[in-house]
Amino acid sequence: MYRIREVDGHDDEVADMLADLHRLTFFDGAPIPEFDQGHWWLAYDEALPVAFAGVVPSTRAHNAGYFCRVGVLKRHCGNALQLRLMRALESRARRVGWSSVVSDTTANLISANNFIRAGYRMYQPLYPWGYPNTLYWRKSIK
Repeated sequence: MYRIREVDGHDDEVADMLADLHRLTFFDGAPIPEFDQGHWWLAYDEALPVAFAGVVPSTRAHNAGYFCRVGVLKRHCGNALQLRLMRALESRARRVGWSSVVSDTTANLISANNFIRAGYRMYQPLYPWGYPNTLYWRKSIK
């Protein structure tokens, strides 16, 4: 039913699609990432993009990717798209040679539960980058 595809964030049309999905899933709650950095995926329902995710080199964890963003349109939630996107980016992270993937959640129980389902574990980074109530996640991928 859904197809997951890695996309080129340097392509203006793709970057526009990612930005549109970001606005539809995050509204004004997070700044739009720079899609020309890192690796990005789109999930399609037929030809319509309905979810996205991205991973960039971590600036806070050694030899790790930072799972910087995931968004799923509300009407497509509950179809394991976040988990499928996580698997895709973990596969890319292995090919890049990173030893782990790190991320964070703040007040997002659904995402936190998906991190647990995907095998991520909470950890405390040496230099936390989020809010005081941010949860930090890490998964070894080697």
